Amino acid sequence: MRAIFIRHGQSTGNAGVPCDDLGAIELTELGQEQAREVAASWTQAPALIVTSPYTRTRQTAAPTIARFPGVPVEVWPIEEFTYLQPARWNGTRSAERMPHLERYWSAADPDYCDGEGAESFATLLRRCEAALARLAAMPAASLVYVFGHGQFIQAARAIVADAHLDERAKMRAFWRKGEPPAIANAQRVGFHWEGGRWSCAPALAGTA
Repeated sequence: MRAIFIRHGQSTGNAGVPCDDLGAIELTELGQEQAREVAASWTQAPALIVTSPYTRTRQTAAPTIARFPGVPVEVWPIEEFTYLQPARWNGTRSAERMPHLERYWSAADPDYCDGEGAESFATLLRRCEAALARLAAMPAASLVYVFGHGQFIQAARAIVADAHLDERAKMRAFWRKGEPPAIANAQRVGFHWEGGRWSCAPALAGTA
């Protein structure tokens, strides 16, 4: 089976607008246009469309859902990785959080959880593995479009492409200060399940 993971379009959070609810962040006008471009680009109807429960992914998926009205849609727990306790950082800008991001990633402790509402890197990997297992259980000819989030997709790719690395090594390779996101807004990454194993296709062009 094949699954194409799509990161949501540009959100207000990506554009630097402070937020108080990570799940309620919406797309910008550019993000809405990216969602329409993704929908127009498909050459094949999928067997299933999956979205995370977050608003920005559901908005990104909406034009694709409208294009394929007969295709079932499911909401899976593939929401973005929240590694800093939200209660302490809601309403802040990325520049304010940067020193804490640096400390988190430099420690590279996959089992560390920052507090209520956050999760550890190891837990993120378990969520990704669960999603991949659900996809692998689908009929062999299935094609699924999965609308998700950058770090979730990045973690899924690490599970497949960097299977030889342990969790700490995966975490060390995950984030670099000053580097652009590993998965751009509206970028697509293909996964292929065959012969009892996953392979990961090169990233498909998105609208950054």
